[in-house]
Amino acid sequence: MPRELDLPLDALGAWLAPRLPGFDGPLYATKFSGGQSNPTYRIESAGARCVLRRKPPGPLLASAHAIDREFRVLRALHGGSVPVPRPLLYCDDGGVIGSAFYLMEAVEGRVEIDPALANWSAVDRGAAYAAILEVLSALVHLDIGAAGLADYGKPSNYFARQVTRWSGQYRASETARIEPMDALIAALPGAVPADDGRVALVHGDFRIDNLIWDAQTPMIRAVVDWELSTLGHPFADISYFCMALRLPRNPVLPGLAGIDRVASGIPSETELLDGYMERTGLDPRPHWPFLLAFQFFRLAAIAQGVARRAAQGNASGAQATQAGAMTQTIAELGVQALAAG
Repeated sequence: MPRELDLPLDALGAWLAPRLPGFDGPLYATKFSGGQSNPTYRIESAGARCVLRRKPPGPLLASAHAIDREFRVLRALHGGSVPVPRPLLYCDDGGVIGSAFYLMEAVEGRVEIDPALANWSAVDRGAAYAAILEVLSALVHLDIGAAGLADYGKPSNYFARQVTRWSGQYRASETARIEPMDALIAALPGAVPADDGRVALVHGDFRIDNLIWDAQTPMIRAVVDWELSTLGHPFADISYFCMALRLPRNPVLPGLAGIDRVASGIPSETELLDGYMERTGLDPRPHWPFLLAFQFFRLAAIAQGVARRAAQGNASGAQATQAGAMTQTIAELGVQALAAG
């Protein structure tokens, strides 16, 4: 782990002891290996444990790594229909550990990196994907006003604004010309569907490794990593999640392309969309080529940001360079998806 990602445990302990019961002794920190954005650590003392997420050190893209927004969403959702860890404390004083951070409960369970869920039975895989659809439905049906999130983002023209935003983010982290990205930046603005007025809380990075599963059953105990969350269109999370069905098998951003869906128990894209429609009453299929192309473009822009941070030496993950190298492959999938429309 780079030295700049080490935590100054004495300073953290002095700040934590009067604010959170059980953390009045020596602290121990273990950095989670997953994640390429906000460094995340398990914090333990003799009497308690929790999880800390912080902004990474070094130069950052504007509006990125918004952990204050993450903390706000956890406070809004905890105890409701969308399972999240209990938020504990937020600190915007960069003098404590070198950057802003927040603390949340340590939810015990399983975290899976690969959507193939290789060590699960076919029955449990099917139940797991049904549980995912239930959470996506809960996000669609969430009353954002009652949750105190009515001002959490702009309520209209989500996809048009996102195309503009991620085009800018990509250009800010660009290190070499990638022709499929240039093609998507040119084509996507003219392909954006007309805004239909629907608004929901969008997680923004809804994939298998941002879910904590019960240790014994295919039940989701918590949805984590709300860094990219905002108000947006309800089709955003289902289309982002479905990218995994088309991504190739690889160790960095593992996809499901080529997996035998019947034998595995994992639903096909059609079955997932049918299940989504049954639960939400909404049909994303008329705009599916654009939705997938946009999400591949957005993921490619995120991967490029990871590559840029890796080059600068402040990426949060051992596989950051490999993840960044996926930019072209992901962008090519976006071009293919858009051409299918």
